[in-house]
Amino acid sequence: MLKLNLNIEQNNEFVEKRYNRFFMRTDISGAADENIVSNLKAILPPQTHIQLIQKRKKRIVVLVTKEHHCLGDLLLRCHYNEIDIEIAAVISNYDVLRPLVESFNIPYQFITHENQTRERHEADILEAIAPYSPDYLVLAKYMRILTAGFVEAYADRMINIHHSFLPAFIGANPYKQAYERGVKIIGATAHFVNHNLDEGPIIAQSVLAVNHTHSAEDMARSGKDVEKQTLAKALRLVADDRVFIFRNKTIIFES
Repeated sequence: MLKLNLNIEQNNEFVEKRYNRFFMRTDISGAADENIVSNLKAILPPQTHIQLIQKRKKRIVVLVTKEHHCLGDLLLRCHYNEIDIEIAAVISNYDVLRPLVESFNIPYQFITHENQTRERHEADILEAIAPYSPDYLVLAKYMRILTAGFVEAYADRMINIHHSFLPAFIGANPYKQAYERGVKIIGATAHFVNHNLDEGPIIAQSVLAVNHTHSAEDMARSGKDVEKQTLAKALRLVADDRVFIFRNKTIIFES
């Protein structure tokens, strides 16, 4: 880095032994440009993937339905610059959360799903998202199953918060499922969305202890705090370019 007048501030490395893959994330300061990429390609194997990323705020569009806890937490964190993210817009299939969103001077779009095919509704949502050119879509309790076509439009750029410790209790009503199984912990999982329901690469997970005195409703109430904290952690990691997707897993350099 000396000949390019650059300084290495942090370096992280990991070898995935099963598939013989090497991952590295390096923070550098100075006037970095594509010269660094060409210099590295000249000395590394030809199949090496190198990406130079300028540190900046990531733009997101948030999709929601009626629940406010994850969205409200994100709005506050972004407003006070706790996460390096800009919320460009919020889109919902209900008009319930408009007052909350507009109190932060963020555009809110209501796109009804009533009397619409799933494909038509998703086409309307994609059309609404396009002008904002987001880096990521965030499903903050967006309680609809998306088609493969929609997922493909934002492949590896769509993040969901699921209210269970995956892979346990996939799909609807996970707290009810957890209660019926008599679990001793509940949790939340932030993951990238892929074509399989709640099976995308996991970014962050958290858990909370429960016991036999907790009803499914008690678990759901307690779980809201875990959900919003887990989503915030995942978005902080993604915004700081610390997440590598490999196969159906993530390699995460937290520090």
